[in-house]
Amino acid sequence: MQTRRTLLQAMSMLPMVAGCGIPASAGHRHYTPSGVPLRRVNVSQERVIRTIAGLRPFRSQGFRVEAEKIGSRLMIHNYGHGGGGISLSWGTSHLATEMAMRSQYRRCAVLGCGAVGLASARLLQNQGWDVTIYAKDLPPNTTSNIAGGQWSPTSVYDEEFVTPEFMQQFEAATHFAYRYFQNLVGAKYGVRWISNYRIKGEGGKDDDFTSRHIEIYPQHQVLKAGEHPFAVQEVLHFNTMLIEPAVYLPALMEDFYTAGGVIKVREFKDRDDILTLEEPVIINCTGLGARDLVDDQDLLPIKGQLTFVLPQSEVNYITLGNSGLYMFPRSDGILLGGTFERNEWSLVPDPAETLRITQGHRAFFSAMEDPWA
Repeated sequence: MQTRRTLLQAMSMLPMVAGCGIPASAGHRHYTPSGVPLRRVNVSQERVIRTIAGLRPFRSQGFRVEAEKIGSRLMIHNYGHGGGGISLSWGTSHLATEMAMRSQYRRCAVLGCGAVGLASARLLQNQGWDVTIYAKDLPPNTTSNIAGGQWSPTSVYDEEFVTPEFMQQFEAATHFAYRYFQNLVGAKYGVRWISNYRIKGEGGKDDDFTSRHIEIYPQHQVLKAGEHPFAVQEVLHFNTMLIEPAVYLPALMEDFYTAGGVIKVREFKDRDDILTLEEPVIINCTGLGARDLVDDQDLLPIKGQLTFVLPQSEVNYITLGNSGLYMFPRSDGILLGGTFERNEWSLVPDPAETLRITQGHRAFFSAMEDPWA
């Protein structure tokens, strides 16, 4: 039996919440495997600060990274990432850069200034290229700014439609992005490691994905009742990185400018309009816009709706799979999601979904043990 002395010694090794000691009722279940306290999220209508919606550019067969020769020009497509745009941005941009490097050119145009466009531009700059970004919208008005930011390349494709060739691209992009983002961990880019808790029995498809890719989900373990503070029987724990778009995207833009990059605000009508550019290589990172620009009718929007409540510095973990809901703690507010509506083009938040999201999270966290509360 564990003595009081050994228990106190163990607890002394755990980090404390600022200004708070360890309650006598706290046990190991109230901490992440890395020793971070698990605190309750305070969800109420009075704490809501904004509700937004965004459209994920989804293709059932997965993202498109492909080189297309048009006369003397080379257009390389890099779009259609679904729910994995930020997660895969460095990986698919690496694939696109490899294609560009096979040409004799070292000057290019990148279309789009979201996470994928900026990653493509920076990787090309690192190879000594002269890069100009052309974009209709710049941060903070891009689709990437609306993303949750959890690093996990899921919701990217429908398994029944993908080819072995795509899966080879997907695996290469996943592992490159996983390693690259680790170089960006820190305050400058707003990237940090964080514990994730997925409710077992819900979202089983994603559970299968993490199980097949344990090498990119460290501390992957199932926790039974009594081993965690949530009012459910079983949760799956793993670690990912969390990327805060409001910090990350401006930092990439700063890096791009510092390396001599140029950004021009411009909206293109169609493929012919794109080909009026002078650059011999064009990297197409236009996301959902590629549907009309290059006539890719396989692209469809998936609407995601998010509600933010006031930030809580003491909350530092992610929850997933609570009746389709998820929670990401960010410095600009605690993000509560979500929705996954296929082929829905409206950017107007649905009040009924807002109510479902806030009430669902409130019920979940109200039932959570928090000995500090």
